[in-house]
This record gives sequence, structure tokens and C-alpha cells, in this order.
Amino acid sequence: MAEKPLKAQRLLHESLLQRGDPDARERAALVADGRAHTFGQLLDAAQRMAGALRARGVGRGDRVAIYLENCATCAAAIFGTLIAGGVFVLVNPQTRAGKLRFILEDCGARALVTDSALRPAFEEALRGLEAPPALLCAGEAKGADSLEAALERTQPLAEPVPVIPLDLAAILYTSGSTGSPKGVMQTHQAMVFTVGSLIEYLCLTQDERILCVLPLSFDYGLYQLLMAVALGACLVLERSFTFLGQVLGRMREERVTVFPGVPTIFATLLAAHRRAPLCFPSVARLTNTAAALPEPFVGGLREVFPHARIYKMYGLTECKRVSYLDPGLIDAKPGSVGKAIPGTEVYLLSEEGKPVPPGETGILYVRGPHVMAGYWNRPDLSAEMLKPGKLPGERVLCTHDLFRMDEQGFLYFVARTDDIIKTRGEKVSPVEVETALHRIPGVREAAVVGVPDPLLGEAVRAYVVADSGLTAHSIRATSAKHLESYMVPTQVILCESLPRTSNGKVNKRRLAEQPPPAASSQASHAR
Repeated sequence: MAEKPLKAQRLLHESLLQRGDPDARERAALVADGRAHTFGQLLDAAQRMAGALRARGVGRGDRVAIYLENCATCAAAIFGTLIAGGVFVLVNPQTRAGKLRFILEDCGARALVTDSALRPAFEEALRGLEAPPALLCAGEAKGADSLEAALERTQPLAEPVPVIPLDLAAILYTSGSTGSPKGVMQTHQAMVFTVGSLIEYLCLTQDERILCVLPLSFDYGLYQLLMAVALGACLVLERSFTFLGQVLGRMREERVTVFPGVPTIFATLLAAHRRAPLCFPSVARLTNTAAALPEPFVGGLREVFPHARIYKMYGLTECKRVSYLDPGLIDAKPGSVGKAIPGTEVYLLSEEGKPVPPGETGILYVRGPHVMAGYWNRPDLSAEMLKPGKLPGERVLCTHDLFRMDEQGFLYFVARTDDIIKTRGEKVSPVEVETALHRIPGVREAAVVGVPDPLLGEAVRAYVVADSGLTAHSIRATSAKHLESYMVPTQVILCESLPRTSNGKVNKRRLAEQPPPAASSQASHAR
């Protein structure tokens, strides 16, 4: 694997200073909202952001929450935080006020970089906070410094604040089984190692033009930016995949070479292809993770991307990526997510901690420099995921996911052992959804489970015992006011009672095994 700098804050500098390319500053780093930004412009914006953060008290190790849509400002804020010596905390722009407030309080954010378009949520989240973060807001917002004005008058911070590779670079919040998000701690060393490993097995070069329609708050999206910058390549950044025509037009116009996606994105693309044939010959690599890529999709994707190598991958936020399947084996190894990424090791153990022979099911463990440092402020949860490794004092990641490994070392996903639902590439806590449902007047009981779905990976299904005045439709509509869109139950099933185990708990396994009533796939009734 090519040698890389050990600090994520240096990625921008390295892309400009160590390539011997006199025109490096003028190379396109980013295309956002249809506008190109050069590496020189991105570095200047990041250094100005760093200066503005330092002027507001951000120092080494301080957390900076970034609550923005995919845009050039978000990219500058990520690198600006790193240059200032801080730790960036990306927050999905769909996040509601309650969760935003929790994250700000939990990580002790020193600053919040946001946009006036998100004002209702962040103003509610900040109201009454004992130690509110310094607020830098693009556009107009009461009580906030104008981000544009701050960057205009700030002296760029030319050199990064000194940090070491073991310092934190980012805290990535992910849903937890308790209902409260967990902050995954990633060091500079871990993130830079991961970037290098991804670039190595994907065989990427400086000439790539990488499309990103995934939120930068999702680690899959974030690493598209980090890889592009490390390579000196160009990231074509879209706010989402919602406006299909616009995204497809951008792919053609920018001659995209790398397209990362999840099954829901590919399903939308293939549906459009069936209506009117599509073809993108410039795309050389197509990657999939977050949920298994359905086998029937492969043929259609080969039609749309005739020159693309298709990568099936598996990972989790706690270590970013675990494995990938070489595209040349996609037909020979159907259902496999491949082998460990370069520089890492995986193995299976039984519940008793004994090695599992080929062909049998075991719990997947991951060993490598990319494993998280732990969960922020949660040593109890960290201990559940980080277990003693092969060397004295070493900690490895216990994924708590069940896998099989064949005689050749290829991995096959079997099942999850926790109750976290993974849908549309996002992790959903059933407890969090149940809490929102219980807040609806008239809801007496609610139980949420994940059920297999060929496009979503898992669909969120809610079983609700409610007063007669409520309907499945009204429950979904009300829950949508308090939950991110991917957390809103795909199916709401009204029932007279919930099944119980012998100790009185709701029997979620029985619920998950029940087929939904045929009345509707979106809002069902079971009386």
C-alpha cells in the first residue's frame, strides 16, 4: 500500500505540495451544485474556516459540529476543523432538533457550523443549552455570526495546529440499541490508513472523477471526499439522489468514473433504465455497501455501466470497511462480501470465543489500524465492541454480526445479532422509533422490528396498539414530524395486542417472522 501522511489534517496540503505538479492548485477538487472549486480554492476556504474557528476558541481536540447539506462549505468545514486541530462531528441535515441537541451536549461541541435553511432545528436545539457552541451560520440567523462575513475577514491559518496521529480526527454518530446515538471515535492514523486501503483495492488514480450522492455525514459519503483529496482527484458532489434527471445529467457532463451507491439508489436507477435505456461508459468502478446488492441487479447494472467493475463490500461505522469482493469473482462467489481489505485481518469465533471451522457460522472479528478508538463517553458500550485481541493489550472489533467463511476465506453474511435495523444504508434504533411512536396521543404500545427487504436491506416495521381513532396513515404522518425520513416506519400494522415472551417482554422475534397483512405494503391493519 502506498505510503500516506499520518494525519488527516495534512491531506489537502499533501495533495498540493508533494506531487511535484506546478498546476496542482488549479486542478478541480470539487464540483458542487454544478460549480467547480479548485484545490487552491478549497485549501484557502479550509484555512479561512480554521482561522475563524480558532478565533472562536477552537483548539486542539475541541469538537466542531458540522450541520450542513452536501456542499463546498461542508467540505471546507471538515478540513478547516482538522487544520485548526479540532475534531469534526458531522450531523445529517435531516436530524431533528432533539437528536441534534443530544449530539451537541454529548460531544461538548465548541462550535457549530450550519446554514440558515436549517434554522428551525438548530435554534430549537440550542435553546437553553448551558454551554452553547459558537455559531457560524451561512445566510442570516439571529444570534449567529455570518459565516460568509467571518471567512471574508479572517486571516487564513497557513499551518495546521500540531497534533499527533493518535489524536482524534472525527466523531461519527451512529444509532445505538439504547435509543441514544453513539459517537464512534476515529483517530487521524485510523482515517488515513483507511483512505489508503480503500484507494489500494479500488485501484484509484489521480484522474478519477468520483460521484457522491450520499450524505457526507454518512461515512460512505465522507470517505469519497477523503479519497478524492488524498488522490488529488475530483469529487462531483450532489446533495442527494432525489432529482434523478439532474444527477444523471451531471454524470454525463462530468464524465464520472467512480459511482458509489446503495441498493435503493441502484433500484431507482434501474427503474429509470427500464423506462428509457441508460448508458454511462465513462464509469469504470461501481461500489455497493450498507446492504447486500441483490443478485438480479447485477445484469442491469452491467447494461447501464458497460465498462464498470462492480465491487460488493461490507463494513460498519466502527471500522469503516471490513471486506470487499474482487469484481472478477462476482459471478463465481454469489452472496459473498469477499475478503478483508488490505492491511487488515478478519476471523470468526463462536459465542464461547473458540475458532469456527470453514462453513460454520460464527461472530465476525476485525483486526486492523482502522478499528475505532471507542465510543465517546461510553466505556461500557466500548467494552462490548472492543475485545482482547491476539497480542497482549490489543483490542479488536467484535462486530456482533454472524458470518460464514468458506475454505478459501471468503465471507458470507448470515444475520445481525443486535436489534439495530440497517435500512437505506443508515442505522436505525428500534428504541428511538418506539419512543417517537409512544409520544403520539392514543398510542398505547409500539414495537419496532426490521424485516428483510430486497431494496432497503431491512424495512422498518411498527406494530402498534392504539385507540380506535388512530389509523396507520396518521401514525406514520405524525411520526415523520419527529423522525428522520429513513427512520419513519415503512409499514405500520395496527393490532389488538403484542405477543409476549414468558418473562413478559414483547416477543420481537415472533413479530419479525410474521408476514405483513396483504392490505398494504405501506400502512397495514391487523385486527
